[in-house]
Amino acid sequence: MSANSILLDFSLDPARIIDEVSRKDIVRVCKEGLEKYLAGLKISYDMLTTDGYLCILSETGTGTIVTIRFFEQGLITINVEYYRKDGDEAKISFEQIRELENNLVQKLKFNHGQSLPPLQRGPLTRYFPTADERVIEYDIDRVLFDKRSEFQKIQIVHSRSLGNMLVLDELQNIAEADLIYTETLMCRGKEDYAGKEICILGGGDGALLYELLKEGPKMVVMLEIDEIVMQACNKYMNTICGDVLEKRTDDNYEIIVGDCMVYLRKYIKEGRKFDYVFGDLTDIPISDTPTGEIWDFIRTILESSFQVLKPDGKFMTHGNGVSCPESLRMYEDQLAKLTPKVTYTKSSAFVPSFMEEWVFYQVQREVANATESV
Repeated sequence: MSANSILLDFSLDPARIIDEVSRKDIVRVCKEGLEKYLAGLKISYDMLTTDGYLCILSETGTGTIVTIRFFEQGLITINVEYYRKDGDEAKISFEQIRELENNLVQKLKFNHGQSLPPLQRGPLTRYFPTADERVIEYDIDRVLFDKRSEFQKIQIVHSRSLGNMLVLDELQNIAEADLIYTETLMCRGKEDYAGKEICILGGGDGALLYELLKEGPKMVVMLEIDEIVMQACNKYMNTICGDVLEKRTDDNYEIIVGDCMVYLRKYIKEGRKFDYVFGDLTDIPISDTPTGEIWDFIRTILESSFQVLKPDGKFMTHGNGVSCPESLRMYEDQLAKLTPKVTYTKSSAFVPSFMEEWVFYQVQREVANATESV
């Protein structure tokens, strides 16, 4: 079930919107075009607005509503909304929407027309944002898991092209098709994890832990706060996490359920050191300035991680999309302020479930400082 929204936009000479006779003629032609697909349309309400004109039409007996909005700057929008049951045919197909758009452009001599495929809105979310807040429609056909934990909203949905996908707080997190994400985060083939001690901050989907264990580390400690995420991924995402979320511990790894900052402070106090720390937590925020709770958290994670890293250790993390250069620059500015000084490298990969190129960071102490610390 879904509420279907059909959107059409047109541009025209602003003088035609100001003129009342012209407005009425445009509404009449639009109504006649829509009636080919929506029988018995009638005008239910209309009014002048501060920036133009609004006309609302309804289809007799169905609840379908059509909104025609005139903006005095030279823009007309037509929105058609109706409820569609599972299995029902669409009232207007995308091919018919395009035909309607072309007919209205020709008959009314609009400057420009644009129509979008019908948007399906409801309990099955199909639309997710890119890093720079553009909307992408996914081929999601069912929800496998939907629950809100103490920390976040957790969903696992199925995509016909991506497989099962973990969605946290309505943001795509990782899908079965995203091995490239994990391999780029860990720089597979470039870093040697054999015999190393590793700490993962977050990583509740289990994918990073599962792939790292293939590299023969001495010990991997994973600190994940959300038990429900792990339970859901263990059941529905085991193609990317294997059985690590089921077993939780073995000779060379341990999963600890809790706040990673609590355990980082504990490790700092104990003097425990790691060869690698992975920050598999929040993405770099999209913001005007590096301020606010998330930026404070990122700085705290960076500072604490370097206190538990060996002198030649590395902090590995994901950043954000290449379409967000300002946020990436602000993150790099924070790296430049760390004490002792650090250097970093970057890698990137196209992540299927994000549908965009993603940036990853590898951060370590400057060599001179590392030598002084030995």
